[in-house]
Amino acid sequence: MTRRPMFTVFTPTYNRKHTLHRVYESLVRQTCTDFEWLVVDDGSIDGTRQLVDFWKHQAPFPIRYYYQQNGGKHRAFNKAVLKAKGYLFLCLDSDDACLPQTLEKFKTHWKAISEEKREEFSGIIVHCLDSCGKLIGNRFPRDCMDLRPAEMNAKFHIRGEKWGLYRTDVLRRYPYPEFEGERFIPEGVVWNRIGNDYQIRYVNEALRIYYKSSRGLDARSRKIRIQNPRGARLYYREALMQPYRWLPRMKHRLNFIAFSLHTRIPPARLCEESDSYFTTMLFLPLGYLVYVLDKKIS
Repeated sequence: MTRRPMFTVFTPTYNRKHTLHRVYESLVRQTCTDFEWLVVDDGSIDGTRQLVDFWKHQAPFPIRYYYQQNGGKHRAFNKAVLKAKGYLFLCLDSDDACLPQTLEKFKTHWKAISEEKREEFSGIIVHCLDSCGKLIGNRFPRDCMDLRPAEMNAKFHIRGEKWGLYRTDVLRRYPYPEFEGERFIPEGVVWNRIGNDYQIRYVNEALRIYYKSSRGLDARSRKIRIQNPRGARLYYREALMQPYRWLPRMKHRLNFIAFSLHTRIPPARLCEESDSYFTTMLFLPLGYLVYVLDKKIS
């Protein structure tokens, strides 16, 4: 029987042959070799399959490749979680990289959680560096903190891109919802759901290199959400149940209203389905304005 690896490193990709080498080269340099690389190709037509097949014969670690018709990162993620053999699951995007000690550091931090306590934790979150080596956002208040994400959001103003790994068994219990005809859903849907039930260990180390300038998704985020309104509406509806500060909470409410209108939900029903009928009714005119402005974008 094949021994189960400690880590599954998952990379979703779509026409990223020109950047995928960053991931591969990062994994070749890892000081911890107890992992597999699982690539889910979301319908690429740029020769990604041939490149990964070539690496399979060179890599000092196992590579598994799966192809799917273009359906979005969340569907690729769901597939990867079901296929993963690793105890811990780490998503490294196809245009990013990580430091050589990344998996070794994650293993050390995970082992530092006592065995009797690990069932209470879903994973570990760390910082990211930009392509120039500069820390993105700010640091956590302490070098090692055990909190639920809602507590972190409510108590501390943490900014910037963060990154982490999760227990594979936990991820299998919280798959991304899949709406027919939609190819995007905000990642926060899953992270918020997991965060309601599990703690995260937050560690003040930067292990991922985040290449923001090359990411078309970041630049087109609003338009993509408008084109996939049911997933966006679900995210903002559930975000209203989280203890966010007043400003992000107000933004979530306006977006919940706007995306409810995008999905043709009538005002009375959307107010009933929110966390507060009267507060949502009060914000309805502003939410409608956001909806009108969205129509110009789309």
